[in-house]
Amino acid sequence: MNFRLVYQSASPASASPYRIFDDQGRAVASLEKFLDLQRIRGLSLRSLRAYAYDLLHFARWWWQSADRPLSNLNESKLLDYVRDQLDHPRPPTPATINHRLTVLRCLYRFHYHSEIPKGQHNLDHPYIRRVPLGYGRPRAALAGFRLRQPRQVVVPLAPEEVARFWRSFHTFRDLSLVALMLFNGLRSCETLELKLEDLHLSEAQLCVRGKGDKQRVLPLPSETIQALQTYLRLERPLTNSAQVFVSLKGPHRGHPMSPAGLRSLFRHHRRQSQVPRANPHRFRHTFGADMVRAGISLPALMTLMGHAHIRTTLRYVQLSPQDVWREYAQAVQQRVRLVLDMEELP
Repeated sequence: MNFRLVYQSASPASASPYRIFDDQGRAVASLEKFLDLQRIRGLSLRSLRAYAYDLLHFARWWWQSADRPLSNLNESKLLDYVRDQLDHPRPPTPATINHRLTVLRCLYRFHYHSEIPKGQHNLDHPYIRRVPLGYGRPRAALAGFRLRQPRQVVVPLAPEEVARFWRSFHTFRDLSLVALMLFNGLRSCETLELKLEDLHLSEAQLCVRGKGDKQRVLPLPSETIQALQTYLRLERPLTNSAQVFVSLKGPHRGHPMSPAGLRSLFRHHRRQSQVPRANPHRFRHTFGADMVRAGISLPALMTLMGHAHIRTTLRYVQLSPQDVWREYAQAVQQRVRLVLDMEELP
């Protein structure tokens, strides 16, 4: 069967705008009800879109040969689903596969109020994980199997790379965009979703809506305030849009800047500046690394970056090889100086 994903912008607030249809043009009810629930729970459109594409991928595999009921799903069949993805000429990343498995387990619990049965093979982890200090009852490590995800260390941009990329911009709108990512650590989606009412430039503050619609108030450095004021006064077209960042030219002039437009902007300036690693997420990581080097505490950095868990903040606190060598050289110099001082003692 051939399935397709459709975005319906006129959907009510209690229904998901993302719908999955079969080759007969009928909505898949089991997936539709699940997506509607996520909408009612308050998931963002970005998360709903990710859920919908995961379900679309599974639907194309599960119902490719026959109309099998979802109740036939078990962990053994999930293993076949994973094998099929890994055998693809361009296999997805382990993180993508694990996200798909998580969505499917949520889908199964939603319809049948239980975990996916084991099937022919027992794929659970052979160990149990206890609560800290050994107190409390033991808990299962994981429900079902997952692929091992290699830990990725994102190396921040070097100061000369940041300077070269910064010099390639010629509008205050683009300078403001980069400044918010580099000096405040904003995510690309948070930057694009900023509204005029979120700017409190006279108070040097900014209100940001992060993941889960959680709000945080951030301080604004003077350089960012100056760039924003100049953009709003001289460059921003007259428009009814509430978004801060809008298109400056072309048929969409005055319309909110889209994620595709932001990607195109960064792609162009990567070529202009010859900084191939420059992207919004790396600027956010560079912000985190710079704050740690400056001596900021982890709880403060966690608040600035809008993390719900401190372990997420720790992923940004990764020393680059240059930092390791610099600290090593300083430690060696101190050790040599100590040895020389001791040799000079009578």
